[in-house]
Amino acid sequence: MKLNAPNLDVDALIRDRSITIIVCTGAGGVGKTTTAAALALRAAEQGRDVCVLTIDPAKRLAQAMGLSVLDNTPRLVAGVCGPAGTGSLHAMMLDMKRTFDEVVEGNADPERAQAILDNPFYQALSSSFAGTQEYMAMEKLGQLRAAASAESSWDLIVVDTPPSRSALDFLDAPERLGSFLDGRFIRILTAPARGAGRGIGKLAAFSFGLFTNVLNKILGSQVLADVGSFVAAIDTTFGGFRERADATYKLLQDSGTSFIVIAAPERDALREAAFFVERLKTDSMPLAGLVLNRVQGGGEIDLSAEQATASAERLEKMGEDERLTAALLRLHANRQKIHTRQLHLAERFTAAHPGVAATTVPALAEDVHDLAGLREIGDLLAKKPEPPSRSK
Repeated sequence: MKLNAPNLDVDALIRDRSITIIVCTGAGGVGKTTTAAALALRAAEQGRDVCVLTIDPAKRLAQAMGLSVLDNTPRLVAGVCGPAGTGSLHAMMLDMKRTFDEVVEGNADPERAQAILDNPFYQALSSSFAGTQEYMAMEKLGQLRAAASAESSWDLIVVDTPPSRSALDFLDAPERLGSFLDGRFIRILTAPARGAGRGIGKLAAFSFGLFTNVLNKILGSQVLADVGSFVAAIDTTFGGFRERADATYKLLQDSGTSFIVIAAPERDALREAAFFVERLKTDSMPLAGLVLNRVQGGGEIDLSAEQATASAERLEKMGEDERLTAALLRLHANRQKIHTRQLHLAERFTAAHPGVAATTVPALAEDVHDLAGLREIGDLLAKKPEPPSRSK
């Protein structure tokens, strides 16, 4: 597919040493994880030291990189380096709960940290609270960035964002969770203990008693007790969740970060991509461009869908001997219709966002299952486009 858009030069992006973070984002199910891995591999084989942070990858992706396991620790992918022997690739998968545990352990003495880790409310919060995965992805990015700066271990981090229902959740959820943990609700729950013994403390305690009576009826006494224990421990141990989210936000706005929005040539995915492009612009976050993934081929044969369908109908009337040819013509007609529909949707996007660079990756016959497959994706990402033209 040939788009009326500036070309996204992937090789120029990954060779730019001033770019230290590439964030692959977009709606769920559009190939973000595979694209992130392919970009990371291509960068490593062009001499950069790369760590790719994946979120919920399929098992086949770990196998594609020759790893028996992907976990919360960066693992070296064997046999990957540039032509001069420089470059390396490490891969890891976000463990949301383990990353949250690391935040607790890094900000509390061992006894208090264990009390938090054992708290049932904390266990629920760290495992399933809305926005936790997105927040912890950014925590892990911050950890990797700090490690890279301190140890010179990586000069490029490629991030595969969480498979959120909406691409915008990736930017919004960390602030929501940070606001919750640092916000008014937490201050209300901890106010009586901080004000005990003073007049205002007695008043707050009385008000809090009325408040907890209501919550007891709604949540149950044990749940409320778990919340109270968690709040008491966390309030005296560490804070700054909001500040940490703000710091990560500034990192994402830095000129050393570059976003790649990934979409499939489908209405909903491109709508998400459009929202995200506008959000990045509003928040002054650097956008490299759009990857349009899983594009249906078309235009290789100078035969329109209408012509192929008409020919198939004529052949079907001629008898059984022509039915195979007719079936192939109908298959071609169907592919041409899909290609035309996808091109129309893509052109609507590029018309609405004329300055956004783009590249396309065709739909492959099978899933990626080895490094050769990831290299093929990388080659397709970096392929220079032909002059734009519309299929018949």
